[in-house]
Amino acid sequence: MKQIESFLTKRKKLGIKPGLERMELLLKLLQHPERQLTAIHIAGTNGKGSTSEYIKQGLQANGYTVGVFTSPSLTGLRGHIVFGNKPISEKSFLASWEEVYPAIESLDEKGMHPTEFEILTAIAFLFFSRHAEIAVIEAGMGGREDTTNCLHPIISIITTIAKDHTAYLGDTITDIASHKAGIIKRKTPVIIGELPQEAKDVVKDEAVSKQSSIYQLGKQFYFRQLPYSDNQLNMEWKLAGEKPIQLTLSMCGKHQLANASLALMALHLLRQKGLALDLVCVQSAFKKVQLEGRFELVSQQPLVIVDGAHNPEGIKAFKETVESYFPNRERHLLFAVFKDKDMDRMIGQLQHTFTSINLTTFDHPRAASVRELQKFEVKNKIQVHPSWIKAVKRMNSQEAVYFITGSIHFISLVRAYLKQRNK
Repeated sequence: MKQIESFLTKRKKLGIKPGLERMELLLKLLQHPERQLTAIHIAGTNGKGSTSEYIKQGLQANGYTVGVFTSPSLTGLRGHIVFGNKPISEKSFLASWEEVYPAIESLDEKGMHPTEFEILTAIAFLFFSRHAEIAVIEAGMGGREDTTNCLHPIISIITTIAKDHTAYLGDTITDIASHKAGIIKRKTPVIIGELPQEAKDVVKDEAVSKQSSIYQLGKQFYFRQLPYSDNQLNMEWKLAGEKPIQLTLSMCGKHQLANASLALMALHLLRQKGLALDLVCVQSAFKKVQLEGRFELVSQQPLVIVDGAHNPEGIKAFKETVESYFPNRERHLLFAVFKDKDMDRMIGQLQHTFTSINLTTFDHPRAASVRELQKFEVKNKIQVHPSWIKAVKRMNSQEAVYFITGSIHFISLVRAYLKQRNK
């Protein structure tokens, strides 16, 4: 595995290369495993991971074998390819690699070097085509030109649309929506979440052009929040013309009600397509869903919570969850993010929620540096710490709640450190 990790690390130098030509050639050399998949394809600015997890657990509770391709990963290379509730085994990864590597070499010889993410996608498609009854595939970035967009799913889902990755997807909601809408396939149903009107218009136009039926949260299906019980979210979900269903969620944050609603709509469509799904099993599964790095409690004493909020919309949901669950507690934040993100807006959003804000950096070429962060320093309120490890070590008050948020890569480093420390 170390040799493969080294090989793929070098591929990172190729950067992000939107477009499907390399991926289509790679899959052709592998005899098109994507055509053997029964897949659900998910795009969106936020909410993809949680929606995928609800779908996966709902299917697994009904006895189906499910694979999930997710990005980014909190647990290294194999964490991108989840089978059941675990990353793909090292043995299976190596076996798939041995099949994919000759195709990589063939493309390299033609000067069409596949990127790290393209290679991982090919491995996922190959493995899932042989082992998963259903695959849930998350788009990496955007949708239309995303590596994953070589498949023809049975359902497409667009969770949310907001400004992110603007260097690649465009500066307007309309531009970004056009990329996300690119996952819609001909005569394939698409489920959409709560989108801005201009995004909704773009997605609807795409669906009409592809003759795809559209299921919109708030129109064809709805949710209503019910009172909390035992610090858990309760909701009522309703499909137009049918009896409502009640669910309890363990994941924190009101935004999870929308994610669960999209997942439930997908499961309902799968039932219509003939899959045997017991809703009682689905309800039980949803109640147990937890996801690493999503408002995740990683330490009890002191209380430390990590969350991968790395864009303004994610920060908004994170803030609301913090204020809802810990309204009267002393709250401290450690934050690190990629320099190409909207740092000004995110830090501005966070200022009035926390007693103190500590900004830091981490080992990644895209990470915002100490120098870039220093412009945000405000006496006592916002400080910059060069070492995130030292900042974490200072989290020692039993009276306070500590929050760590920002880029998923940063969160993965913190989680690994805390897990090791807490052993």
